[in-house]
Amino acid sequence: MDEMPEFDNRAPAVGTVLRAVKRLLPSALGPGRVLRAMDHLERATVLDPTVELLRDRIRALPLGSLRDVLHGRWLGHPVHPLLVQLPMGTWLSAAVLDCLPGQRRAACALVGVGIGAAAPAALAGWVDWAEQQPRQQRVGLVHAAANVTAVVLYGGSFAARTRGRVGLGKALGFAGLSVVGLGGAIGGHLAYRQASGANHAEAVPNLVRPGWHDIGSSTDFEVGRPVRRHIDGVPVLVVRETGDDVHVLADSCSHTGGPLSAGSVSDGCVRCPWHGSVFRLADGWNVRGPATAPQPAFGTRVVGDRVEARLRDREPDGPAGAPDQMS
Repeated sequence: MDEMPEFDNRAPAVGTVLRAVKRLLPSALGPGRVLRAMDHLERATVLDPTVELLRDRIRALPLGSLRDVLHGRWLGHPVHPLLVQLPMGTWLSAAVLDCLPGQRRAACALVGVGIGAAAPAALAGWVDWAEQQPRQQRVGLVHAAANVTAVVLYGGSFAARTRGRVGLGKALGFAGLSVVGLGGAIGGHLAYRQASGANHAEAVPNLVRPGWHDIGSSTDFEVGRPVRRHIDGVPVLVVRETGDDVHVLADSCSHTGGPLSAGSVSDGCVRCPWHGSVFRLADGWNVRGPATAPQPAFGTRVVGDRVEARLRDREPDGPAGAPDQMS
């Protein structure tokens, strides 16, 4: 009880400090400065020649089916964020061990493991980056440059440690951790502000009301020709096939929102005109990337001469086969 007055005397001072911090943080770290800087980076067309050169080189790599593996089509979302956990985790653990006595060899081993793990993570990131939009690619280029710098610093750290220059190795390691942290922050802007790698068709089931929706007369749809219509304001792709079968998918590609109705139809699939993702018309399954998520699909029926569609409740059947059309 005797100490309470002393605490009370300090309370106004504590409040003053908290109010000062509250005023300073928005100006130093608030959305104004940070987002303005990132917006300038998004518009930095000076980076475009480098972007185009690297993009073409990466697209030309003879990766075959490995390209879809690196995109993460098998996982349902990009695999790059998963792969970066290993180098980040080992380097952070090495930094912790550098602060403890007698852990030189363990810290050195962790640094080396992180360098090795960075290679597949970087390859997956570059493959994704090559299929993004120009604004995303400009930011992604700086993100990659920061990470490459971090790998170089950690390479120097590993070399110094193996030669017995532990102090220099620690200094380079802490510098590398700082730079890779900056690269991670830029990567966060890519993922959460620019929606890189996000499913751009995810909102469709929340926007379309349940039940059947009229999308036009069957004579409105020429066989094999993709047509754009709207259901509850949501753009959809409509393709009529021989035999009056009609397929309806969400029109905005799950990869980056490209208009599938402007794409090409072949062998029961539609190819996005922007980055070449291929979706099966019968159920929206993503047959080929870079899209990692399938398209929302609609069941259809013909009532008289009117075509109606409703959103399917179940997931696509996957690679094994397509569900029958609803009637």
